[in-house]
Amino acid sequence: MRISLWALGFALATLTPGLASAQTAPVLFDSAGLKTMAADAKRYPLFAAEFERTKKSVDKAMRAGIVVPVPKDPGGGFTHEQHKRNYMALYGAGLLYRITGNKAYADFARTMLLEYARLYPTLGPHPAKANEAAGRLFWQSLNDSVWLVYGVQGYDAIRDTLSPADRETIDTNVFRKMAEFLSVGNAKTFNLIHNHATWAAAGVGMTGYVLHDPELVARALKGTDKSGKAGFLAQVDQLFSPDGYYTEGPYYQRYALQPFVVFADAIQANQPELKIWERHGGVLPKAIRSTIQLTYDGYFFPLNDAMPDKSLKTDELYQAVAIGYAATRDPSFLSIAKWQGRTILTPAGLAVARDLAAGKAQPFAYASQLFRDGPNGDQGALAVLRSSAEDDAEVLVAKNSAMGMGHGHFDKLGWILYDGGNAIVTDYGSARFLNIESKDGGRYLKENESWAKQTVAHNTLVVNETSNFGGKWKVGEDLAPKQLFFSGDDALKASTAEMAGAWPGVTFRRTLAQLPLGKGSPVVLDLLRVTGGAPATYDLPLHYAGHITDVGFPLQSNVAARPVLGTANGYQHIWVDATGTPTADNATLTWINGGRFYTYRMLPPAGSTVILGESGANDPRFNLRREPMLIQRVTGAKDTVFVSLLEPHGSYDAAAETTVASASQIKSLRHVRTADGDVIVIEPVKGAPVIVAVADDVATGKQHTAQVDGRTIRWTGHIARIDAVGAK
Repeated sequence: MRISLWALGFALATLTPGLASAQTAPVLFDSAGLKTMAADAKRYPLFAAEFERTKKSVDKAMRAGIVVPVPKDPGGGFTHEQHKRNYMALYGAGLLYRITGNKAYADFARTMLLEYARLYPTLGPHPAKANEAAGRLFWQSLNDSVWLVYGVQGYDAIRDTLSPADRETIDTNVFRKMAEFLSVGNAKTFNLIHNHATWAAAGVGMTGYVLHDPELVARALKGTDKSGKAGFLAQVDQLFSPDGYYTEGPYYQRYALQPFVVFADAIQANQPELKIWERHGGVLPKAIRSTIQLTYDGYFFPLNDAMPDKSLKTDELYQAVAIGYAATRDPSFLSIAKWQGRTILTPAGLAVARDLAAGKAQPFAYASQLFRDGPNGDQGALAVLRSSAEDDAEVLVAKNSAMGMGHGHFDKLGWILYDGGNAIVTDYGSARFLNIESKDGGRYLKENESWAKQTVAHNTLVVNETSNFGGKWKVGEDLAPKQLFFSGDDALKASTAEMAGAWPGVTFRRTLAQLPLGKGSPVVLDLLRVTGGAPATYDLPLHYAGHITDVGFPLQSNVAARPVLGTANGYQHIWVDATGTPTADNATLTWINGGRFYTYRMLPPAGSTVILGESGANDPRFNLRREPMLIQRVTGAKDTVFVSLLEPHGSYDAAAETTVASASQIKSLRHVRTADGDVIVIEPVKGAPVIVAVADDVATGKQHTAQVDGRTIRWTGHIARIDAVGAK
C-alpha cells in the first residue's frame, strides 16, 4: 500500500511531538519557492508590480479596520461585498507576510480570522437565499466555497505564527466548520459533477492539507462517500473533453479553471504520486490552453450563460497562466502573462515574471481548432475557424457542442462571428447584471429563461416557435449533435454537424465555411438542410451587431405600432419592425460595424418571408438589451434548405469622410441540389465565379460529380472549393 509523503509526515508528526512544527508550516506552496519569493520580490518588474498592487490593497484594508458583518445581503449588497473584500485581504496579507516577514500582516489575518471564528459557528442558512444551495456567509454556497479557497491559502501562510490556542480556535471554528458544511452539510452540491462542486472540493481539499486531515482530503478527491463517483478526480475526468474543453462553455471554463489549477497545484505539492497534471491525458494543461484559445481579442466567446465583458484579464486566468507555466514551462504562457500585464504573488507568479524578464516568451499560437465535447470527445464539438492569427482576424465559432448542463442554452448548431475587432454575428449570452443588487441581487434574471436560453435568441433553426428539447435542459443532456466534418485548411475552412432529436421527427445538418474571395476577410457560407416528419414553420434567426445601411427588398414597416412576434419561447420578447418577401435577386441586408460593411445574402426557400425585429418586448423592468435580428421564415414545409452568405466588404472612415465599396461585391448566389450533395455558385461583381461543393457523404476520400450549368464538376471528399469549372 503506497502512502504519500504528506500522509507520512502527518502520521509522524502525530506520533512524534518533536515534529510538531511540521503541523504548522505552510503546505500549499513549496518552502524553497517561498524563500526565493521573499528574496526576489522586487527584482522582476511584473512580480514587483503585483507586490505593490497587493500591498496597497491590503494596507488600505488594514487602515480601514476589520469588519466582519452578520450576513444579510444578496450579491452586490454591503455584507456580500465585505466578505469578498475580507477573503482577498486574508489571501494578500498571508502572501505579503511570507515575502516581507512583517508580522503586522500575520497579525491582521489572525485578528480577522478570530472574528470569523466568533461569527461563523452562529450562522445558519443565509437570509437572502434563493433557489441555489444556500451559503452561510453568502446567499449561495458557491461563494462560501470561493471564500474558503482564498481564505485557506492566506491562513496557510500565517498559521505557523499563531499560538496553539488561536490556531485551535481558527482551525475548529472557521476552517473545519466551513469544510464540514460545504462537504457533508451540503453533500448534494458537493457530490455533483459541476463547477460549484469543484470550488467546494478545492476549498475542502486544501483545508485538509493545511489541517493535516486525511479525511477531508479523501472527501475532496473522491466525494463524501469516498467511492470516487464524485469529487475532484471525477470532475477532472468528466467535466473536460480530451481536447480540454469544459462542458459548460468558455465563460464557465474560465470560472471553473481556477479551483482546478489551484487545487491541482496543492495536490502536486502534497501528493505528487497522484500525478494530477498527467491525469486524463494531461487534460488540465490542455484546459488552460483551450481556455485561452476560446477568446477573441482576449474576451471569451459568450456562449451559454455568459457575460460578454469577461476576458483573460481576470483573477482566474492570472492564476491559471502562472500555475500552468510553473507546471509545464510552456513559453507561450509567458506571452499571455505579458498581455495580461499581471501575475500572482506566489512562487509560480515569480517564475513567470523571472522568465518573462529573461526574454523566454514565445507567441501563443491562436489557430483554427476543433474542441470535442464530452469526457470521451463524442458529444459534439465547438468548431473554431480563424482566418489568420492576427488579432483582428475573422473568427467563426460553430457551436455544435453538448447541452452544457443547467448553464447550457438551447442553441444546437448555432454560430457567432467576429471580424475587425468586433462581434458581427452575436450571441446574447446570459440575462444577468452580476453583483448589481437592484437587478434581482445580481442573480440570473427571469429573462435568462424566457429569452437568453431560448432557441430563437440564437443563430440557429427554430421549429414551430419552440425551443430545443421542449426547453428542458435535462432532456438535452442526453442528446448531443454529431460533429461530422472539420477542416482548418487555409483555402477552405469548414465545419459540418448534424442534430437529431432537438424536435420530434426533425433532423438538420449545417455546414459553415470560411471562403477567401480576393482581399479582405473571407465570406461565410451557411448551408442548413432540414428534414422533417410533418409540415412545420421553420425560422432561421440571425442576430447581428451594427446599423442597417441598405435593404435589398421591399419592406412593410410597422411605424405606428410595434407588434410582438409571439407569445412564448422567446418570441414574446421580439418586436417586429418590418417584414418582407424577398426573391433570390434582392434578398440582402447590409449593415455597418466598426468601419466595415457586412451584407447578408439569402436564397429564400419557396414561400418564405423575412422578419426584421429587435429584442426587448414584454420587458417592463428593462432587463434586456435592445439588439437587432433578422429571421427567415418558411411556413408549411416538411423539408427545406436555407442557403446564406455573409460578406464583409468596403470601409468607412468618419474622420476622412470617405466611403469605399459600401455596396455588396457579390453579383449573385445560386444553389443546385445534386444527387448526393449541394453545389453553391458565388458570382462576384468582378472576377470569375467560385463554386463550393458539399457532398452528403463526409468521407475524406470519396469522389463526387455534379452537373452545374451544363458542366461536370468533380471533387474529392466532403467539401471543396472549385475556382475553375472545366467543361466535359
